Amino acid sequence: MTITDAVAFWDNVYANRPTHDPQPNHVLTEMITGKPGTALDIGCGGGGDALWLARRGWRVTAVDISAVAVQRLAEHARTSGLDDRITAGRHDLRDSFPTGVFDLISAHYLHTPFDLDRSTVLRTAAHALRPGGLLLVVDHGSTAPWSWHQDSDIHFPTPAEVAAGIALDPSAWTVERADAPRRIATGPDGSTAEVTDHVLLIRRTA
Repeated sequence: MTITDAVAFWDNVYANRPTHDPQPNHVLTEMITGKPGTALDIGCGGGGDALWLARRGWRVTAVDISAVAVQRLAEHARTSGLDDRITAGRHDLRDSFPTGVFDLISAHYLHTPFDLDRSTVLRTAAHALRPGGLLLVVDHGSTAPWSWHQDSDIHFPTPAEVAAGIALDPSAWTVERADAPRRIATGPDGSTAEVTDHVLLIRRTA
C-alpha cells in the first residue's frame, strides 16, 4: 500500500470523528505531572494530548500523517489561545522524524495497517530526548468496539517486547515502567468498554 493510501485512510478516519474539543489520553494525564518543558507528540491524532500539555505550560510539536487531524488541532489551538505553544504539522514517520530535542516524547496508539518500522521510529525518538527526558509509549493491549482494527487474532506486543525491539543501551536509557493496566474507556461515539493499555516509560539518563 502506498503513501497516498495511508494518507487517505487516516484522513477518512479523522474526517468521520466528531469535531468537538478532543480529550487527552488517560495515561498521559496520570503520569506527566512534573515541570513543563518541550514535548513532541507523534501520531497526535485529534490533538487532545497536545492541547492538554500546552494548557499546562508545555511547548508542543505535534505531528500526524493526516492533514485533517493536523488542521483540526491547529484550529483548536487557535480558538483556545494556545497557538503560541503548539506547532502542528503533517509528517510521515516512514520517511523522516521531526527535528529538535525534547523533554517528553509521547507516542499514544501509534498503530497503523500500513508499513511502519515502529522500532526504528521509537529508537529515533529516544535519541531525540534530552538527558532526563521521557519517552512514553502507550499501545493497545486489546481491541475496543470502536477500533478501526477488529482482527480478533491480532497480537498486541507487550511493553517488554516493545522495549526489546527498540534495543536501547541500558547505560543511557532506563525503563521506568512496563505494564498493562486495564480501564474503562470512552470511544469517539460516547460508548464505553473495558480496555487494556500497554504502557512503556523510558527515561534517557545520559
